[in-house]
Amino acid sequence: MADPPPLFSADLLPAGSRIACRIEYDGRRYHGWQSQPQLAVTTVQQTLEHALSEVANTPVSVACAGRTDTGVHGFAQIIHFDAPVARSSKAWVLGVNANLPFDIRVHWAVVVQMDFHARFSAVARRYRYLIANTAVRPAQLVGQVGWQRRVLDHQMMHNAAQQLMGEQDFSAFRASSCQSKTPMRNVHSVAVGRRGDLLVVDIKANAFLHHMVRNIVGSLIAVGVGRESPQWIGRLLQGRDRTAAAETAPAEGLYLVEVEYPLQFALPTTPYGPMILGQPVRD
Repeated sequence: MADPPPLFSADLLPAGSRIACRIEYDGRRYHGWQSQPQLAVTTVQQTLEHALSEVANTPVSVACAGRTDTGVHGFAQIIHFDAPVARSSKAWVLGVNANLPFDIRVHWAVVVQMDFHARFSAVARRYRYLIANTAVRPAQLVGQVGWQRRVLDHQMMHNAAQQLMGEQDFSAFRASSCQSKTPMRNVHSVAVGRRGDLLVVDIKANAFLHHMVRNIVGSLIAVGVGRESPQWIGRLLQGRDRTAAAETAPAEGLYLVEVEYPLQFALPTTPYGPMILGQPVRD
């Protein structure tokens, strides 16, 4: 067992400080990250802002690194807010957690410089998609992993995924509802590995289009079961036609696991996640 974390400081952080936090959440009960006041739905942002406001005794609004969809999980979502009152890091973590439901947690709260922005300062995001590759859908991981009963060739999927590397037009993996002004994205790394009956698709990029990771995973699964060749992924990219690609993988297997920022912001290191994976499949 790892050493317990140090006690959170009770020293007051001045009002007006910009605070950054790491947020973990299970997305199953939420209609995505973003607040949607026009709809009668519960979101992670709305729930977190309510808990922060309880500790501050005044409304608090947050900005996040990346908005996740309904059912998608956050292991290392990064947010920031400008503190309206003086509170300690202990209050911003333990106090806020006391006002949150069991499936959302704040892991740390630190003061950052005023030019830090959770979204616009980020230089890369990393997602991991988990697939239970078992003959019968596992009962204990319902809502936490995708599932494929046919045996997946993870090495073939990994080889196919290397065609996604670099700055390219990802229109073939872009949802029709995507509001991005450009389909260009830069994939820094992508790997597919196996941990027992779990397959892990690990992809890091400067940013992602709407449903991009889930659409990529769906097409990699088509390769893994032998329905398509590894070269098909490259042809999809060149064709830029979403209707030619495979179906979108379910939201339940997707985790936002890391957001990378310039070293000048000195944010705490994010552990490898999600926790059910243990150690890295690939470096």
